[in-house]
Amino acid sequence: MKKQSRPLAKATLFGVLAASLAASTVEASTTLRVAHVWPGGSMIDRELFQAWAESVEEASDGELSVEIFPSQTLAKSDKTYESAVMGIADIGASAQGYTAGRFPLTQVVELPGVSSSARQGACILQSLYDQGHFEEEYADTRPLFLFTTGPGYLHTKDQRIETPADLEGLRLRRPTPVVGDMFERLGAQAVGMPAPDVFTAMQRGVVDGLSFNWEGMKTFRLNELAQYHTEVPLYDLSLFATMSQRSYDRLPADLQQVIDDHSGLEWSLRAAEVYDEMIRQGREEAAEAGHEFVVIEDALEDPEWGPVLQQTIDDYLEDIGGAANDIYNAAMELKQSCSA
Repeated sequence: MKKQSRPLAKATLFGVLAASLAASTVEASTTLRVAHVWPGGSMIDRELFQAWAESVEEASDGELSVEIFPSQTLAKSDKTYESAVMGIADIGASAQGYTAGRFPLTQVVELPGVSSSARQGACILQSLYDQGHFEEEYADTRPLFLFTTGPGYLHTKDQRIETPADLEGLRLRRPTPVVGDMFERLGAQAVGMPAPDVFTAMQRGVVDGLSFNWEGMKTFRLNELAQYHTEVPLYDLSLFATMSQRSYDRLPADLQQVIDDHSGLEWSLRAAEVYDEMIRQGREEAAEAGHEFVVIEDALEDPEWGPVLQQTIDDYLEDIGGAANDIYNAAMELKQSCSA
């Protein structure tokens, strides 16, 4: 009896350890880590990513839990997409433009004149992806939803910008290489840096101004520094929320369905709704502070700005080649059905 009791005890102990290990594995597989670049507590953090997390947790009856890592705390802005590829983050959210050269077809939607609001831009971008125009650019992850910031304008600390010639000699943070090329053509110095770094750079005089959307001006406190605003739409930054394919594949089918239900156009437009409200608030904040505004109506038709913007469009499409022209034409067609 004693000889039999020892193996039984070992078997029981092994069973307990195995069950514990299995439980910890299940627990790990149901906790999703979201890495994004926006400040913690910002409206984007609260009303988009926290709202998405709460909805996922509720829809899964608590089987999925979501941990948010804002402010580049889990992955830097230019490494966020790669963090999702590698599974460092289960979900990464950032701007395509921070990973230079990786999303050239996606970034066709960033060209001047493609969209006039975050809602319109998100609708165009997500619809293009759903139609299969640039699926291959995301083949190593599983995109949840794609969206845009709304038009990006010019904001400067000390100088009023009325015409393209006024940019000469200025040091300007560029949001994308395309806008950077435009600045360089106009005699400005284009400085590349992630959005969270711009406040310090402008405060220290590293840059004289930047091109940014109104949401970013409020979120990153840049209205505290920039006093002059020229509303000429230079771009519309594309954004992604994408999931590690490995993280998705390890989920059981019912939890994969929860993720699928929290993907696509519905969540693109939810993101856009948050952005458009922040755009309104950002501009209102600058107006209440007594800042100066220059508004360029119908920029592509403007005698001074129009040729500059059109050259930007033509140069980009020629440089990318291939399907870029078809995607641009498809985007302009979607503009009619995607309301602003």
